[in-house]
Amino acid sequence: MVVIRLARGGANKRPFYNIVVSDSRSRRDGNFIERLGFYNPMAAGGEQPLRLALDRINYWAGVGAQLSPTVKRLVGQAQAQTAAPAA
Repeated sequence: MVVIRLARGGANKRPFYNIVVSDSRSRRDGNFIERLGFYNPMAAGGEQPLRLALDRINYWAGVGAQLSPTVKRLVGQAQAQTAAPAA
């Protein structure tokens, strides 16, 4: 099965996550098929905390890839931000 999940990077106590498409049998930080964006929970100042390629996520979900619960939450946040009018 193909899953869309987070792959951890960054230093100790400074996590950084890539959002990747991978085989469910591969390790969390192992091989992946495609990188779809990133999530930086420690973003400060002008740094961008979340970037997603929503078109590619929709494509992979359309061909049967499963989203992890955390990625599903992040996609919902990104869609809400794009749907909200800019102030």
